[in-house]
Amino acid sequence: MSARRLPTVVLGMGLAFAPLLQAQTPQDDLFSLRSRWEHTTTAMPETRRVDALEALAAEAKTLAESHPERAEASVWRGIILASLARESSGLDALGAAKEARRVLESALERAPGGLQGSAYVTLGALYDRAPGWPVAFGDEETAERMFRRAEAIRPEGIDVHLYYAAFLEGEGREAEALVHARRAVDGPLREGREASDAALRDEARAMVARLEE
Repeated sequence: MSARRLPTVVLGMGLAFAPLLQAQTPQDDLFSLRSRWEHTTTAMPETRRVDALEALAAEAKTLAESHPERAEASVWRGIILASLARESSGLDALGAAKEARRVLESALERAPGGLQGSAYVTLGALYDRAPGWPVAFGDEETAERMFRRAEAIRPEGIDVHLYYAAFLEGEGREAEALVHARRAVDGPLREGREASDAALRDEARAMVARLEE
């Protein structure tokens, strides 16, 4: 996109106030991370996602370490690492999953709400999908406990119910899975997470159709 030409006086004012305009707050950085994660996971070709998520994870680590008082930065780092684990394979996926778990559990010690339950949803999916001991940390009971905590915090969450439904279906509890899949379909889109929530809603619709057969 080419730069739009501005009157000289505006350019002068821009130069005068450049330090103010360029100053990024932690909230600005978090918004940027969230927006780019949203684009990467919903719109970017699969072949480019690993590299993009690795870059985002490194940026999130820097942000979290620069602002240790902002637990939400650590939660977003964990979410990005979990996405990286899903897009990777082999030891790379396992390493990202283990790091995501460590980061999220540490964040929850400082902020029990975990970004309105998002940390618990992500941990639930990690415990559900990771191999069990001694290879990794996968554990069905812990996964379900995480999903229930997320549901208590955000009972209408599309992500909460979809990932819980996927877990229940994997456990052979189809009737319960159908209940949560339907709730995911009916859940509201979150501001700033419209694209990812819409994609999850589509998955929930497909799950409902499959479970109703």
